[in-house]
Amino acid sequence: MKIAVIGGTGLIGTRLVARLTADGHDVVSASRATGVNSYTGEGLAEALAGVEALIDVSNSGYLDERGANDFFYGSTLNLLTYGAAAGVRHHIALSVVGTDRLARTEHGYFAAKSAQEQLIRRSGQQYTIVHATQFFELIPHIADASTSHNTARLSHALIQPIAAEDVAAAVAATAVGSPVNGVIEFAGPEQFRLEEVVRRELRIRRDSRAVVHDPLARYFGTDLDERELLPGPDATIAPTRFDEWLEAGGWARGR
Repeated sequence: MKIAVIGGTGLIGTRLVARLTADGHDVVSASRATGVNSYTGEGLAEALAGVEALIDVSNSGYLDERGANDFFYGSTLNLLTYGAAAGVRHHIALSVVGTDRLARTEHGYFAAKSAQEQLIRRSGQQYTIVHATQFFELIPHIADASTSHNTARLSHALIQPIAAEDVAAAVAATAVGSPVNGVIEFAGPEQFRLEEVVRRELRIRRDSRAVVHDPLARYFGTDLDERELLPGPDATIAPTRFDEWLEAGGWARGR
């Protein structure tokens, strides 16, 4: 099967390309690093020639609503347009658990992701949207975004993080299956408080920052309810536990 991975040189994309290639698929790794720009359309026609499934795991470098919306709308519209012209039969997009809820209440980055999903739903093309919880590998970025004066201040919200390798496995299986024309969710097997999981991650990295619970702390500019980042009851639970990931050295490969 010929599959294009948009964002193929990123955190999830590299794992996805490796997994699909090992499974015997003809994989096109598409990113700016390989001469393909989904936002401008550069190289897209060539990258999608003969492709049966298109997987979009690209991400915006902007966290504000305006910048993120500009990227996701322009990029997704190009992928849908060029994909239709190339005869792509299955459009898969990776998104975030809680996007719909946070878009309604907080707007910002999540509103841009929600707009991306709506564009896909209304395209008339066969699709699957994969919602994943936060990745283990991104916990240091959560810490960095929450840090001021050597103290990370975090919400008391619950989080159910997942290993990037498990996300890649889920997306790969989705890509070779039939389109569901809807959303499917994947999450890790354990729940943590945000400050708990950040504290454990920083401790193993021997990072000296203090980690505290702050009821006024925001998550990438967003106020969180306690359960807003958790998956629904029908989510597929991935196998890798946080301690297993730490023991395997996943923390050293996460950046």
